[in-house]
Amino acid sequence: MKLLLIEDDPTAGRYLQKGLSEHSFVVDTCRDGEDGLHAALTIDYDLILLDIMLPGRSGWDIIADLRRSGREVPVLILTARDDVRDRVRGLELGADDYLVKPFAFAELVARIRTLLRRAPPRKSDVVNMKDLTIDVRRHRVVREGLSIDLTPKEFMLFSFLAERAGEVLSRTLIAEHVWDMNFDSDTNVVDVHIRRLRAKVDDPFERKIIHTVRGLGYVLRV
Repeated sequence: MKLLLIEDDPTAGRYLQKGLSEHSFVVDTCRDGEDGLHAALTIDYDLILLDIMLPGRSGWDIIADLRRSGREVPVLILTARDDVRDRVRGLELGADDYLVKPFAFAELVARIRTLLRRAPPRKSDVVNMKDLTIDVRRHRVVREGLSIDLTPKEFMLFSFLAERAGEVLSRTLIAEHVWDMNFDSDTNVVDVHIRRLRAKVDDPFERKIIHTVRGLGYVLRV
């Protein structure tokens, strides 16, 4: 079983990696929230161990982005934050379990094994539409046989358009889903990312698939 440990404390990270390796788990570690999210979106893990207070991006943000992207990998929060409100927030965002530091290592292993037993059988997260293939689990897009490199946010945006292909999506809906924010008419974040996305998935190809519906929003037509 392959685990991802996102923990900024190097001593705790080394201790957990060593202990879990001795229990036959393969463990990758990240000490930064941005690196952790990128690894979680691009590599196929069986379970993620996640601290909350991280540099770059908080554990709350990582869970939210994972679930919005469609990733169903089990997440076990490991944190010193023991307030009931924090526990509730983590579970509502999509975490599967919450363990407060300091904890007994044997309990951690038991919880990991319990979550792995509960995890549903893996299903294919590959979407095929004509000349376009989107692999949600591996964070990969291929069009006409060419691999397209997207940032995590671009991938989330493109996956959302593909999930609702044929449906005109307003800027408000896109902003709420991809950025978890209320849309401000003075903010052009959606338009900027659509332009960047078009430069990668549309401009190199003769047939265009991302269309603007004036006054309404954007639609993916494959």
